[in-house]
Amino acid sequence: MEEFATTLARQETARESGERRGARDVREWLERLDGAGELKRIDAEVDLDQELSAIAYMATQREDAPALLFSRFTEPVEGRVLINMLGASRRRYALALGLAVNSSLSDLIAETRKLLSQRVAPVYVAPESAPVNEIVLKGEDVDLTRLPAPKFWPADGGRYLGTGDITFTRDPSSGRLNAAVYRGMLHGPRRVGLYTSPGKHGGLDRDAWWARGEPCPVVVAYGIDPILFMIGAQVFGAQESELDAAGGLMGEGVQLTRGAVLDLPIPARAEIVIEGTLHEDEREEEGPLGEFTGYYGGARAPQPVIQVKALHMRRNPVLTAALMARYPSCEIGAYYAIMRSARIWESLDQLGVPGIRGVYAHPAAASGWGMAVVSLKQQFAGHVAQVLSLVAQSPAAAYYTKWIIAVDDDVDPTDLNQVLWALSTRCHPSEDIDILRKTWSTGLDPSQFPREARPYGSKALIDACKPHRYLKEFPQSTMVRRDVYERVARRWSELGFTGPAPRLPALHEPE
Repeated sequence: MEEFATTLARQETARESGERRGARDVREWLERLDGAGELKRIDAEVDLDQELSAIAYMATQREDAPALLFSRFTEPVEGRVLINMLGASRRRYALALGLAVNSSLSDLIAETRKLLSQRVAPVYVAPESAPVNEIVLKGEDVDLTRLPAPKFWPADGGRYLGTGDITFTRDPSSGRLNAAVYRGMLHGPRRVGLYTSPGKHGGLDRDAWWARGEPCPVVVAYGIDPILFMIGAQVFGAQESELDAAGGLMGEGVQLTRGAVLDLPIPARAEIVIEGTLHEDEREEEGPLGEFTGYYGGARAPQPVIQVKALHMRRNPVLTAALMARYPSCEIGAYYAIMRSARIWESLDQLGVPGIRGVYAHPAAASGWGMAVVSLKQQFAGHVAQVLSLVAQSPAAAYYTKWIIAVDDDVDPTDLNQVLWALSTRCHPSEDIDILRKTWSTGLDPSQFPREARPYGSKALIDACKPHRYLKEFPQSTMVRRDVYERVARRWSELGFTGPAPRLPALHEPE
């Protein structure tokens, strides 16, 4: 599926855009947040065992909650913790990509589509010039327990160093470098459990190394810029480079440098980087962890352990932690919904599907994973069915998504009220809902029992459009006439309203 989509994908030549948009590293990101009034520094002493996460959860019950930087802890550790780096804030998403912070949701999705079509290859810097190499430790000198790894939820299996991180693995045959976000539980000074969901490239790379009878080399960076975090959480085709896509978003190549012990590059501007290996016979009990679903994800079970060989670190490092919880407190909130929407739309465009007017993966639906809504202008019989089925198997939406809803072009897919109206007035459940079975899902889905069934899932394809064969007979929607709308919009401030006049999804056009 991914190879097919990649073959059809529009190929962009890697290029320097000449305009850097994103922050190169966490420290530059903190400066941006400070300047925009989007950062709250917490100087009070807090406990890393559940208190830090409780503060974050309680403070992020609003979509506009700020990023939180913790610097003092009840135990002797080295470093700080940045949490809710992006969260549910559309404003911080725009800030991260250098877009207008007052952009509408629809505009952010459209602009993200443009940026995601760009590719800029990484650039390599000398190890002595890499900020991450301020401190380099090897072997027994490494002690990860000195870092501020939080325990988030009461029933978590332990402390998690890896939540807002990025992991590098390499396919041993093709040499393709994969970059993705995986969770990492701290087991000891030089041991980190690594969990990957079935079908993810990091797990496939690991298994390919083991099939050759060799340990799998792994690099994990903790304390990363928001663009690397955003890109690492997306699903890309097997031959696509996440790092090239990150460079396209940033407007310049991601800076990499040579590692100390492995033949894998490391992010030169990360705060903390470990190098290590995964051995097939080396496992330890991992999990559960409170996950993006709002439930504990994964039973406690043996998972592979990174044997850490080297540690690279900046002085007084900033660990980027990602709270996984119900929306709006989940770190993969607004940014994930916007970026996933843009990628689904781009997949449909690459496949040649006409008439798409908008896409939105609603963040309240398990942080954008659970539901996708597509708006289209119907042009032929079967158009809606084509859109629904292609979205279901596109690289961006195939994993986990349960509800795929098609609406007409007079419905704004970003407005849940309008979507519910379309579901209630245009969808005939016995005729307009199809089910796909044995689809790609996740071991973190709490609705699936027994647990062994969880790598497989199902999807509901819901047609909430006017029936194509009865378009002429379908009742006419009540809409404001275009010339009246334009007259009222011009008088909006005169009428005593503040801000711009609201944009309506459709207007009545005179005969």
